[in-house]
Amino acid sequence: MLKAAFMFIAPGANPQQHRSVIQTPAVELTVVGVKDYQDAVTVAKELVASGIGAIELCGGFGHEGVAKIAAAAGSGVQVGVVRFDTHPGLEGKSGDQLF
Repeated sequence: MLKAAFMFIAPGANPQQHRSVIQTPAVELTVVGVKDYQDAVTVAKELVASGIGAIELCGGFGHEGVAKIAAAAGSGVQVGVVRFDTHPGLEGKSGDQLF
């Protein structure tokens, strides 16, 4: 079974509270919200320690944010990205501009 995660970034998100697990026969998907890149790095490390093998990031993560998560996850974890140049949920900005 693939253990994967989708991490989204939103003002005021609390990774302990804003988290859900969806289980299908083939994939266990953990969805978790974070408030900034610092939270995201911490959560990425926790996810990897729990056996997550793939992390997809929402479009709010800019290039710098993606690099931080890829470094935190390590070389054995696939990191993918939904891409927006600017994100509608972050007042039309990239996370790189905000964090």
